[in-house]
Amino acid sequence: MTLALRGRLALGVLAASLVVLALTLALGGGGYRPEPVGLPDPGRLTAYLLPLATWMSMGLGILVTGALLVPLLTVTAASGEEVGGRGLRAVRAVRPLGLAWAVAALATLVLTWSDQFAVPLSGFDLGDVYGFARQVDQGQALVVQAAIALVVALASRWALRLVEVRWLLVGALAGAVPPVLTGHAAAAGSHDTAIVSLLVHVLAVSVWVGGLASLWWHLGDVPEVRVRATRRFASLAAWCFGVVAVSGAINALVRLGGLGTLVTSDYGRAVLVKVVLLGGIGLLAARVRGALVDRSTGPGALRALLLVTAAELSLMAGAVGLGVALSRTPPPAGEPYTSVAESLLGGPLPPAPDAVRLLTSVTPSGVGLLVVLLGTAGYATGVVTLRRRGVAWSPLRTVSFALGLLAVGYATVGGLGVYSNVMFSAHMASHMVLSMMAPILLVLGAPITLALRALPGTDVDGGRGPRQILADLLNSRWSRFITHPVVAALIFVVSLYGIYFSGLFTHLMQSHLGHAAMELHFLLAGYLYYEVLVGSAPVPHRLSHLARLGLGLIVMPFHAFFAIAVMGSETIIGGRYYELLQRPYASDLLQDQYVGGSLTWALGEVPMVLVLFVLLAQWYRSDTREARRRDRQADRDDDAELTSYNEMLARLSAPAGRGDRDG
Repeated sequence: MTLALRGRLALGVLAASLVVLALTLALGGGGYRPEPVGLPDPGRLTAYLLPLATWMSMGLGILVTGALLVPLLTVTAASGEEVGGRGLRAVRAVRPLGLAWAVAALATLVLTWSDQFAVPLSGFDLGDVYGFARQVDQGQALVVQAAIALVVALASRWALRLVEVRWLLVGALAGAVPPVLTGHAAAAGSHDTAIVSLLVHVLAVSVWVGGLASLWWHLGDVPEVRVRATRRFASLAAWCFGVVAVSGAINALVRLGGLGTLVTSDYGRAVLVKVVLLGGIGLLAARVRGALVDRSTGPGALRALLLVTAAELSLMAGAVGLGVALSRTPPPAGEPYTSVAESLLGGPLPPAPDAVRLLTSVTPSGVGLLVVLLGTAGYATGVVTLRRRGVAWSPLRTVSFALGLLAVGYATVGGLGVYSNVMFSAHMASHMVLSMMAPILLVLGAPITLALRALPGTDVDGGRGPRQILADLLNSRWSRFITHPVVAALIFVVSLYGIYFSGLFTHLMQSHLGHAAMELHFLLAGYLYYEVLVGSAPVPHRLSHLARLGLGLIVMPFHAFFAIAVMGSETIIGGRYYELLQRPYASDLLQDQYVGGSLTWALGEVPMVLVLFVLLAQWYRSDTREARRRDRQADRDDDAELTSYNEMLARLSAPAGRGDRDG
């Protein structure tokens, strides 16, 4: 009965997604529209099959993710243990699903070629498709996706331990990334914001829907396993819901170009439908899943779980179909570029900077919004969790972390971020904030320590919960290497010279994703270095205070030398990029570069001095704690350590042979 019910529900979920896909395409202008006579036309077959192939590729990727989530949601052993039972059967299902995913991605490649070059499928030419796959971004992305799907499918044959399943899951999620880097997101204004928000959106949807599928299909009717998996997935689903909602809203605003187009455009109305579906999913999950967890071992519990999750899956499948259709529907804010500068910046060139504009201007930034929003949500959740347990958390740490996030926001989303894309001097100021000022404040906020205290532990004896997984990661070989003080210092310093004096800076600035990657690298490199110097996380290599002080003093001159080299250079760093902008202000690029070097010198010394003071304060507190510990120990054993030490000194100072004469 249950198997038959699951089969019928599965067909219903698929039908719901396909119906929404077809309706949205028909009503939103994403379906087949014949070209005027005389113009090339890819034909009806391509118009109908391309969204279907995209839908199949996305769905198969989600099913692969769901299959790999099964052992992680039900595991009762440590990471090194072998997967068995239903978990192993789920992992074995990855092979056919992954192979089908690779085929769907290749089919999407051929259909995309047909659509982009307006060539009917009857005119298929392998050489042309091969050239499309090699030279066009969309073709390259689909080839990479097919390759990842194939690797995941083949590697699943040898995935026998939990740690290997986790890496396969990372690979499956990576397979959803390449197509995100092309399409409407890459063509909309504020490129990096559109791409980053869509990327986060797709990954959260994959985990959410894949987790639902794993709960529904793979776990069968074993009550204990079902209860454990449902409880574990409940928290994960709540985070996925929040991430999907926020990232979807940001992405929609970027593509819509304004709230007014929500009701005046087909794309906007489809977005409103998606909002309604998402709201229904959230309401259903919040009101029902908790009750199911409490009574999922009773009579009829499996049937109730199947019905409720099938309803949730139907809504989610409809949302997925709607998303695929939206990717084929022209958004109101297409590519609004009238100049090379606007194309490079993803928007209009800002006016000449002044004090007010530097303080009050705002620009969308994918990296900045991602760090600030996720950082705020995660840190606040951790503090609230500790407070509910009655565990104290320092308000100063909270304030420090909040100031760090504000610094990140100002350097990416605020006025400094606005002009960091336009002027080298503003870029270097933003770089200093991201790599030196913000990381110090974030590290002093101790987010890793907070996570280790707030994350839930294992729910079974000998298992590995989120807290244990984070602890394992901190003590892994990779962590031992990357957090080694010498490695952290080299990443912090060498990347500085490598980016700006190798020509890499120009290439990164000409790409929205390149600039976003550069911002993220600055922040992570700075965080890693300052965690080694003044952090409190339990990293494998924690130097003594004197050694950390020495490391900081060794690194300081390298920043000063870099600033002097920039100030004295006659070669304009990123000159080709800034020439293309043709800005009407700060037209002397060499002078602007000199200002950038001066700001680097000035802003770079202040954080270093601050770090030295923090190190000295930590050293003092550490010695004070050690002295108090020794005093307490002396009170307990009547100062046995001091007595033993005095006796040793007395023996050493006694005349030679005195002991023999006394004897």
